[in-house]
Amino acid sequence: MTVSIRKGLVLLAGLLSGPVVFAQSNLSLQDALKAAIANNPTLKAQRMNIDAAGADIVTARLRPNLNLSNQTINLTRKSDFAPNTEWTNGLNRQTQWQLYKPIQWPGQRQGKIDFARQSQVLSQKQYEQSQRDLLLDVADKWLHAWTSNKQLSLLSQAKSNLDSLVSINKYRLQKQVISETDLTRTQLLASQFEIQIRNALLEYNNSLRELAYLTGMGTAVSVDTGHGFTQHIPLAADSLMADALNERPDVAAARADIDVANSNSRLQKALAYPTPDVGVLYNPQNTIPYWGVYAAIDLPFFSRNQGEIKKAKILQEQSVQQMNALQLQVATEVDNAYKRYNTQKQNTQKFAQLQQQAQTILDNVKYAYLHGGTTIVDFLEAQRSWLETQQQYYETLQQYSESYIQLLYVTGKMTRLAEAAE
Repeated sequence: MTVSIRKGLVLLAGLLSGPVVFAQSNLSLQDALKAAIANNPTLKAQRMNIDAAGADIVTARLRPNLNLSNQTINLTRKSDFAPNTEWTNGLNRQTQWQLYKPIQWPGQRQGKIDFARQSQVLSQKQYEQSQRDLLLDVADKWLHAWTSNKQLSLLSQAKSNLDSLVSINKYRLQKQVISETDLTRTQLLASQFEIQIRNALLEYNNSLRELAYLTGMGTAVSVDTGHGFTQHIPLAADSLMADALNERPDVAAARADIDVANSNSRLQKALAYPTPDVGVLYNPQNTIPYWGVYAAIDLPFFSRNQGEIKKAKILQEQSVQQMNALQLQVATEVDNAYKRYNTQKQNTQKFAQLQQQAQTILDNVKYAYLHGGTTIVDFLEAQRSWLETQQQYYETLQQYSESYIQLLYVTGKMTRLAEAAE
């Protein structure tokens, strides 16, 4: 690894390390990721879907309740009453008490339980996918804030350098060493930098507010740029595709969706069998008691759950098709992300060299200008070139960092980044 690439990795890794203390507002990238997992309000709401799916398992395990029914009929014509009785007398009344229970076939109850369990697994994988998407958003926003901070520092440094030069040129103008045009040009560039500083500060503060929302922090946050490189998640080029298929939660969710569809198909076939009601009855008729048994069952001449069975079959085919499409998508994303990562790594190497050259040129031109060896135009051009090169370097470093984060995202390793130890 060349020195410039190593320097780029050191700077990149400065984004990726640091202890986690949620009470603090000065966040490293790892702090921000962990805080988002713990505090993001949207993710908290998504997490409740898992518990709700768990409640469906409880419901599926419950057996049908007993049913108790009563039928009471009285004679209506007084002429039919028993001698010397009123209508409230038991001799003029028939009462039937019926206690029965729907009987589930074993496959129906087990099918409901299995479907509920598979649905909870799907809810868990969907939550993990939501978490993965959130971590990508947090990482991108943190990197944007980190770069904005660097850009603001560069502009402040350039403004400070020009302010010093303005003071020097005012003195030199008094001594008639330079023309008033030289002083005006210097002041003009300093004013331009002041405007850029205000814009950069606004951009930085906006990024911090968005980062505070994503991390669920109740107070203002800032990005910590003081950490050095302590670790780097290994990425083996020949196993990236296998890692993605094994670790991406959206792939796991697609597999879970297939399991849910298969379980639903089995359940709908089991529900095609009618559910019998079986029980006992007690029937006093005109004070003469009777008892017996009760049984009822649907006659499946018309409805045999044909529509739900057909729908379940379609959902099975759909889930398999979605998995096939996702596998193609994963292959494309991994290939593109890895190529982008390598390209940005090379760009970082080149800009690291340009950064050093721009600093050397600025120092030489500044020395020459202060000693009368060149014009103010050359110096201001060197100053602009230095600032542009520095800004482009940090923009390239941000793109390199983003490409690394994107590679972690498409290979399903974003959670590892949040969980990585120091």
